[in-house]
Amino acid sequence: MTRSTQLLAGGKPTAGGAAAAGGWSPAGDLPSARQWFSAGESAVPLNDGSVLAAGGAVLRGKATDESLLFDPAAGEWTQTGKLTTGRLSHTLTKLDDGRVLAVGGMPETNRSPFTFLRTAEIYDPGERTWTPVAEMGTARSLHSATLLADGRVLVTGGTGYQKPGVLRTFRTAELYDPVKNIWTDVAPMTDARLAHPAIRLPDGRVLAVGGETGIDQYRGIGQSFCELYDPVAGRWTPTGSMHVPRRNHQAVLLPDGSVFVAGGDGPGIITERRLAPHSQWRTERYDPATGFWSPGRNMPTGRTFHRMVALPAGKVLVVGGTDAATYDVGYANAAVYDPLAQTWAPTGGMTTGRFYCSATALADGRVLAAGGTVRAGSANPARGQDLLTATTEIFTL
Repeated sequence: MTRSTQLLAGGKPTAGGAAAAGGWSPAGDLPSARQWFSAGESAVPLNDGSVLAAGGAVLRGKATDESLLFDPAAGEWTQTGKLTTGRLSHTLTKLDDGRVLAVGGMPETNRSPFTFLRTAEIYDPGERTWTPVAEMGTARSLHSATLLADGRVLVTGGTGYQKPGVLRTFRTAELYDPVKNIWTDVAPMTDARLAHPAIRLPDGRVLAVGGETGIDQYRGIGQSFCELYDPVAGRWTPTGSMHVPRRNHQAVLLPDGSVFVAGGDGPGIITERRLAPHSQWRTERYDPATGFWSPGRNMPTGRTFHRMVALPAGKVLVVGGTDAATYDVGYANAAVYDPLAQTWAPTGGMTTGRFYCSATALADGRVLAAGGTVRAGSANPARGQDLLTATTEIFTL
């Protein structure tokens, strides 16, 4: 089998000589370096074409209350109204009326016992201010937040305290109604999960994909279980499981209504009768009509804590990430996947390797990557802590 051979599920990462697809160009720096642990924290596009970033972690695991606007035409960030509460590991969701909902999270990660937030607030682009709204029933972070077809927001899972000193991965789910400004408990998920993608399907149902289940305060395992939420019936139903248990993976909705998943870690992948502790390179695709997952083309590089963004014409961009065996150095490489041809093409390299970053599709089809971790503490002995970046760059296909 030659080096250029492309493999499907199992085996090794895809290798080959595909032509580069698109490239990266620098944009204005953030005011200060920061990281966003989950994809749900990524900056969101506003109706006027600008991009809003809010919160995140700065040096030593402290949350910031800073909010920023990116102007794609000028390539610059400017300050806007601050969050009423600094938060990290939260979610940002653009509502149907153009406002943005920030939910939950933590004020810091470097002090135990941890504090989890049940607060929520809404950003008004016209006023450029944040206003507190009704609080969730459960304080949580690393949850998912999904805008439903009727304009409500479904918040699921995450982590928090079951009781003082006892961390728990949640099954609970809540709905926020921005018109009535109320939260309503809904049926709990079949499985407890955190840091899980949750994708709204074309028929209005929501697919929760894998995620992590906590074992103790500092350890968790990936899962393959998936389930569907029906907002009409108000209940969860198990659906087909992925072929590979995953956590820290990414998922996007494709134009044909299927869901594409790539990367993450298990931790540990059993392959060729050996345990491979590295990041996952295999991909899978979910068919809502059948409820089953099918293997896709392997990524050129296994990665976790990466970001994945849908591009025009149905293609998918995978950005940055790191290796699950070490969690130390951010990748500067990125790749574009064509679901119709089932092929991967590398992009030109990013200026800065990064994981725990933000990635946002712009109105003109380009993608903005911002911030993130360049080197973790173990790979940055001179400082003994994570090396974060303030750089941003834009991908053009």
